[in-house]
Amino acid sequence: MAGKIWKIAHTAKWLVLPTMLLLWGCGGKSTGDNVVTLTLGAYTVPKEAYERDIIPSFQAYWEEKTGESVTFNESYTASGAQSRAIASGFDADIAALSLEQDVQRLVEAGLITHDWRATQFNGMVTRSIVVMAYREGNPKQITGWEDLTRPDVNVIYPSPKTSGGAMWVVNAIYGAALTHSELRSGQADPDFAYQRLKQIQSRVQVMDKSGRASVTTFENGIGDVLLTYENEVLLRQMQEKAMPFIIPDATILIENPIAVVDKNVEKHGNRELAETFVTFVKMSQAQRAFAKYGFRPVDPEVAEEFSATFPTPAHLFTIADLGGWSEVHEKLYARDGIWTRIVNELARQ
Repeated sequence: MAGKIWKIAHTAKWLVLPTMLLLWGCGGKSTGDNVVTLTLGAYTVPKEAYERDIIPSFQAYWEEKTGESVTFNESYTASGAQSRAIASGFDADIAALSLEQDVQRLVEAGLITHDWRATQFNGMVTRSIVVMAYREGNPKQITGWEDLTRPDVNVIYPSPKTSGGAMWVVNAIYGAALTHSELRSGQADPDFAYQRLKQIQSRVQVMDKSGRASVTTFENGIGDVLLTYENEVLLRQMQEKAMPFIIPDATILIENPIAVVDKNVEKHGNRELAETFVTFVKMSQAQRAFAKYGFRPVDPEVAEEFSATFPTPAHLFTIADLGGWSEVHEKLYARDGIWTRIVNELARQ
């Protein structure tokens, strides 16, 4: 599907994140006989979907079901930063993060004790893919990954040190290079993938702390190409602001997890409320709401409803195809990982 251009919309304003300190220690305890509170710790990108559609729908659902009103404390920031905040004491009842590794951090911290992957849809709540947004008119003639290696093209994506979205981007670059080398020679070539990642990384102009921040940087006129979630550019369509993009022929399927934080709901006494919310966001009503905001549904029936909105790239691969998150994290992002080495090498040049 390389070269097929999709005209989408963008926004020129990054919504301000709620201050973590305002929510610190505010758990999901009852605030009155008919009012209960739930604290959501999420990554930045689904903010609009939760705030504008899903949370109001759940509040109505819960009140009809139980007669109780639900008050939400909401925190949105980069996935890695959010995960570390929860691990360090932020009392989130629910963690809605960008990638599995950020949930695994909470498991290792002893905060999530149940098998969150054993829940519906393997613990995932939304999907997306990595796409390439470019300037109107496509002045640099961007058609695929190879164009991002050119010396006249400046690339924008966030830092994998803080952003789950950035890890998905790096995974997409590396995995697409493996795919293309295999298509050419019948065998994936890690050396080619290393060089392709290095070439593109050398063209990265700014690495912000989150995917949403990188979108704002691009909207402010910096860079020629933005590597980001598909849902970020689709959100701009809702806001009637042009941000054209392509879906590269080889890209990665992004899967975003959600989990109840066991230790916090035990402390706050609201497990049923939290578990019901996690179930609710995977139901068809919420899945359609996510799709409206540009996320690919995990519910297969809803996904089929939106199949025309979300075309499948010719060579769509998954994190499992790259060996799973543990292997990918060690291979790419560890102290001696490929991306880490590349960044250090470029810094010395």
